[in-house]
Amino acid sequence: MSRPPTFRPPAGARAYRLRTARGEFAVVDAPVAPGARARGTALLLPGFTGSKEDFNPLHEPLAARGYRTVAVDGRGQFESGGPADDESAYAQEELARDVLAQAEALGTRVHLLGHSLGGQIARAAVLLDRSPFLSLTLMASGPAQISASQRQRVKLLRDALGVMTMAQVWDVIQAMEPPEETDTAPDAGLDAREDLRRRWLGNKPAQLLATGHQLCTEPDRVAELAAVALPFHVLSGARDETWPLPLLDDMAVRLGARRTVVVGAEHSPNCDQPLPTARALADFWDDATHGTADTAEAPRPA
Repeated sequence: MSRPPTFRPPAGARAYRLRTARGEFAVVDAPVAPGARARGTALLLPGFTGSKEDFNPLHEPLAARGYRTVAVDGRGQFESGGPADDESAYAQEELARDVLAQAEALGTRVHLLGHSLGGQIARAAVLLDRSPFLSLTLMASGPAQISASQRQRVKLLRDALGVMTMAQVWDVIQAMEPPEETDTAPDAGLDAREDLRRRWLGNKPAQLLATGHQLCTEPDRVAELAAVALPFHVLSGARDETWPLPLLDDMAVRLGARRTVVVGAEHSPNCDQPLPTARALADFWDDATHGTADTAEAPRPA
């Protein structure tokens, strides 16, 4: 579970509901910083059990580089609506079509970024229609199903959701976490643990069940994606238990993608090391926009 340092939007950003042809989605929309030259717009998709707030640490440094960033809660995530008990509403193609609608509603071609589960949804959107996108960044998101240990964790969650309420499952999760994982973030201003609980309770159970199943069964679609004419970026932390780094390294080679490893980060480089993560993203987007994105592996550390 990603733990953003604060759930409050950064200065200058606006939280609202983005109207699309497929319904409304809760977003945090951060404009280009005053005085910076506008370079483009990025659409940011969170991961499993995550939310738009996971990208809060990236908005300001990316705004300073000239990028408007729009982070979105997907259907059934946190503050975006969705049915509580209809798993079919969260089929991967449905979520991918939501992404296409979100991009259309922004009114410009966008750099697409997906974290973890969001990366696989982003991949599905690009495979449906690449035209709304300038580039695709897969952040801590691998080529196929998650690791065996993470599949076991998802199975435990799915089993629990079958017999418990969301509040009861939250209590069990907290009881199983190491003490340091439940501490309040010192600069959050509000109890970060309560924010995380509020986010958890906002998720629709059917969404968690459906997307959890997707994570455990996702096929390898890298060859399909490699045939799409887009610049690709594979970015991760230096340690990842969900998709081990050799898998991500190999995926980058197969995609002809830029590869960035952010030292000091794990599965959520956006929260663990936001400044080097933002720098790597903006560098890639600059190059992608000007047609100079290459397949060379970015230096380690990034």
